Amino acid sequence: MAERPRIGVTGNGRRWSPSWWCTSLALRLAGAIPERISVRHLPSGAPLDGLIIGGGDDIGTEHYESDVRAKVKSDPARDQLEIAWIEHALRQKLPLLGICRGAQLINVVSGGTLHIDIRKMRRRTYNRPGLLPTKQVFLVDGSTLAGICKRKKLRVNSLHHQAIARLGDGLRLVGRDLDDFTQAVESDSGRNIIGVQWHPEYLFYLPAQFALFRWLVGVSR
Repeated sequence: MAERPRIGVTGNGRRWSPSWWCTSLALRLAGAIPERISVRHLPSGAPLDGLIIGGGDDIGTEHYESDVRAKVKSDPARDQLEIAWIEHALRQKLPLLGICRGAQLINVVSGGTLHIDIRKMRRRTYNRPGLLPTKQVFLVDGSTLAGICKRKKLRVNSLHHQAIARLGDGLRLVGRDLDDFTQAVESDSGRNIIGVQWHPEYLFYLPAQFALFRWLVGVSR
């Protein structure tokens, strides 16, 4: 039996973190060993085979081209921690999955920018956050993500009010919503990098969403 890959999962440092527990469960079901990493959870030192950058607070505007005076709910210590881990994953060519904030931060580290607040920019979608798959995302035919999910259209949840604006270097857009906001990105050179704007850890009971975790575990072996 093949050894189970160890997947690092970054996120907030709170003791009760539903995102961590759901991500951990999804990874275990997919055959991996999850390792929690946060400002309060130091890495064990065991080599990682893959990495998830989780969702959460806004990203500090000082990390991309934006108004540093804009009001955002950021966590500077977490920003620095996760930026360092993304840079490590890129250097070591570790498989990388970004979830919501994580997708945005991968984009920022790659030189991209963000919309600070898209709530007033929406026209065909609503701002009400929710964990249920009530929002439509349209995937680019032939993309890695569409192949993983075996879908051209997904139903997803939505907890964000920021979004990717200008794409970072080495990334391509592979998913949009009805308002044409970026909902998914992946490497444009075939590297194992995917970022999604929704939260698949809360939807892993759906085959197309669980497939993201199976993909990450598979390419991390």
